[in-house]
Amino acid sequence: MDHQTSSLLSRFIDACAFQLLRFRKSLGILFTLVTILASYSALNTHFSTGFNKLIPLSHDYMKAFQDHGNTFTGSNRVLINLAWQGEGDIFNAEFMKALQKATDEVFFTPGVNRTTVRSIYTPEVRYIEINEFGFTGNVVIPSRFVADEEGLKQVRSNVYKSGQIGKLVGNDVRSALIQAELLDVDPKTGERIDYAEVASHLENIRSQFESANIEVNIIGFAKVMGDVMEGLTSVLMFFVLAFVITFLLLLWYSKSLKLTSLAIVVALLPVIWLLGILPVIGYGIDPMSVLVPFLIFSIGVSHAVQMTNTWKHDVLMGESSQQAAETAFKKLAIPGIVALLANALGFMVIMIIDIPIVHELGVTACLGVALMIITNKMFMPILLSHLTLEAKVRKADAKDHDKHPIWWRLSALTESRAASYSIAVMLCLLALGTWQSRFLLTGDIGSGVPELHSDSRYNLDNDKITQSYAIGMDVLSVYVETGDREQACLDWDVMNAVDRFDFYMRGVDGVQSVQTVAGMAKLFVGGNNEGNPLWSTLHRDQNALQAGSRAASPDNGLNDSSCNVINMMVFLNDHQDATLKHVVGEINHVLAQIDVPGVTFRLAGGNAGVAVATNIAVEKAEAQMLISIFAAITLLCLVTFRSWRGVLCVITPLMLVCILCNALMATLDIGLKVATLPVIALGVGVGVDYGIYLYETMQYKLRQGFALRDSFYEAMRLRGTAAVFTAVTMSIGVGTWAFSALKFQADMGILLAFMFLVNVLGAIFLLPALAYFLRVGAKSTVAKNAKEANVQTAQAAS
Repeated sequence: MDHQTSSLLSRFIDACAFQLLRFRKSLGILFTLVTILASYSALNTHFSTGFNKLIPLSHDYMKAFQDHGNTFTGSNRVLINLAWQGEGDIFNAEFMKALQKATDEVFFTPGVNRTTVRSIYTPEVRYIEINEFGFTGNVVIPSRFVADEEGLKQVRSNVYKSGQIGKLVGNDVRSALIQAELLDVDPKTGERIDYAEVASHLENIRSQFESANIEVNIIGFAKVMGDVMEGLTSVLMFFVLAFVITFLLLLWYSKSLKLTSLAIVVALLPVIWLLGILPVIGYGIDPMSVLVPFLIFSIGVSHAVQMTNTWKHDVLMGESSQQAAETAFKKLAIPGIVALLANALGFMVIMIIDIPIVHELGVTACLGVALMIITNKMFMPILLSHLTLEAKVRKADAKDHDKHPIWWRLSALTESRAASYSIAVMLCLLALGTWQSRFLLTGDIGSGVPELHSDSRYNLDNDKITQSYAIGMDVLSVYVETGDREQACLDWDVMNAVDRFDFYMRGVDGVQSVQTVAGMAKLFVGGNNEGNPLWSTLHRDQNALQAGSRAASPDNGLNDSSCNVINMMVFLNDHQDATLKHVVGEINHVLAQIDVPGVTFRLAGGNAGVAVATNIAVEKAEAQMLISIFAAITLLCLVTFRSWRGVLCVITPLMLVCILCNALMATLDIGLKVATLPVIALGVGVGVDYGIYLYETMQYKLRQGFALRDSFYEAMRLRGTAAVFTAVTMSIGVGTWAFSALKFQADMGILLAFMFLVNVLGAIFLLPALAYFLRVGAKSTVAKNAKEANVQTAQAAS
């Protein structure tokens, strides 16, 4: 930074410090009132969840989903499975009575789309048989069904003739399924569905009907959200635990109860203010942003420790509390605000991910950081100016004025041999991390939902249902828009195209089953011809196609009332990225071979379609996010330090840690997805603090004429101790998340703890080595030597 700019900035900071402490009483009262009001408003903070918040709405697949999602549901589905545990199959009085009552309970579930409720008890589920008189059929369970021997025998026969084995009745005929779709907005209230209420109702169904002979399994987005929100109640416990750990470590570090209490209180202020503002701007807490308050608290502790540490040092040097507070503000204004801006950039760039829930996370976190500039950089100096340091702390500190042995030894990293070792280790870690990062997968890994542990009740229920039926939760829909064609379901070109798609996809690896109107029409045509499979085909003549026209009933969910849109449903074995990419690739391959004038094929609906679009959005956002955050931080450091060498010293360790984080995710089988992608940006945004604080202090000492080793030692003595302490404290705090009942929270805790700790190690071990090889401070040393030589020459001449 040139002398003129530095002088102007210094005068500006001096003026701010003077005015801040001049009006400290008025500002202190104002900030206290704001805290009281925010605390009251925070009581109105609520959980906010929604299916559409998890969807990349601008993606082409999701545009098709939005266009036809209301007509053809399937993405926000709930499945309730009743499994018979006694002897025999489900055709007994106890089970049938339970299934009937459970179907009624599902029908009255809050937010359910009642027209989509399906079980063998609903009137839409019918059987069809062929006799000498043609087609005959009826509902599977008669309206006057009596669960006696004759009635059960009749229902058994109807179920086998209905074709519902593997769909609504288990493959082994020892379980039956109830399906339903949920609306995102409750039509009664016009507000978003309360998933906690829905999940509670579903659990009541489980407790009501589960017995020694009947096991109840429940899966679906609503149940996932319910389990997640239930698990989030443990977040408060982890927050309290982190609070206690932080308090104890900070007390041990500072040896001052006053400084410890002040740092903790000030770190909590932006959290309180943030929670108070959210209800005012119409935001709530969702499963992702619930972690933001802890991150804001952790960052607040980091900056509070730097401030209290600097204030304490100046007080021990003989300054008054007010003078030390003013001095601390001046010293930390530039590195502190730059670090907070870097934090904000880390949160801001995650909004590149085109998913509403991530946008809200970014907005919430950026707001928290903005508030921290007020609480940590303005309110804290005011509070420090009124504080007096305990006498025992003064005595304890007076005993230790020698060089810090650990920091002095580490300062040898600014010399040739140690710097070479450091760079060599970095290159080895870079090579290892790059190689391991190749195995990082996008999306979910494993069966079930990754937000919960594999042994959770939900994932066990999911395994039970997917093993018992030919359909599951993972369905991908392809929409056929027939345009202006009339009676498209009786049009040979259209039905032949659907049939070709149906036939091809049944042979694709990863596909469990396929349901299309053409496939069902062929069954009806075969039924018209004594069930002969040779006749199960489609005819070119429209009159002949009418033999299978019953398949085109909108009640089947495969087409709308006029066949303007046809829904081709592909049920998948799982929703892992490899499966999704393979199936979508095969879909595009077969559709490229089908050309019907005026007919458009659009991907994709169903929850698997949502997963495909989400994975694409995440993969696209990863590169954009990393490029954006490193470009922004580079520009920020360049403006601050006015040195490309300083930029490289700060940025290089962060890049290495990003690569190592990807390698860790690959090693621990953590996929790159909506919940984990922000961790990298957050880790970079928070981790850059250490490099900025160290390099800014080192640069300042170099300007004063210190050698590189002495400058780095002073930076570690003044800033490094606090940086290491906060990194360890933050790592321990988030590390406790590893014991969370929610897997995504445990994964985030592990990754954040890793990034917090390794970032500070990178700043300590790699930054000085890079400074040596980049010859940081070489000009200052040359200038100092020249100045000393001139002084010696002048003295000799005199």
